[in-house]
Amino acid sequence: MSQSVIILTAVALLGIIGKNGSVAIAAGVLLIFRLLVGERPVPHLEEYTLRVGITVLTLAVLVPFATGEVGVQSLINTFRSYPGFVSILVGIMIAYLGGKGVAFLTSEPQIMVGLLIGTIVGVAFFKGVPVGPLIGAGIVAIVLTRGS
Repeated sequence: MSQSVIILTAVALLGIIGKNGSVAIAAGVLLIFRLLVGERPVPHLEEYTLRVGITVLTLAVLVPFATGEVGVQSLINTFRSYPGFVSILVGIMIAYLGGKGVAFLTSEPQIMVGLLIGTIVGVAFFKGVPVGPLIGAGIVAIVLTRGS
């Protein structure tokens, strides 16, 4: 059995134990893909899935605009209120961290292992909620590269 199969199996199991369905499903799909198709097409997944995932997340964020749940008045109120202003600043910060995270994970993919382990421990033992690994990677990038 190859190392990649062992690691993907372990990550899927940790996802299940840590109640992180996204991690369990992603690892399971890659494991099945790896077992059925082999190793050769996997790099193509790496090239496109991150872009597709970001697009799907952006779609999800924009749904309230499309449904009319959020309109022009809501936008104006956001700019006029303290919580709205703070949320705009935090949005800028997480977008920045996500960008740093994408670049860092591209150059240092092994960081994802630590992020997954930390996320699983946080969910399983500290009643945490699994959040974006890109933001986590952005924080790691800033800490390790001192913001450069």
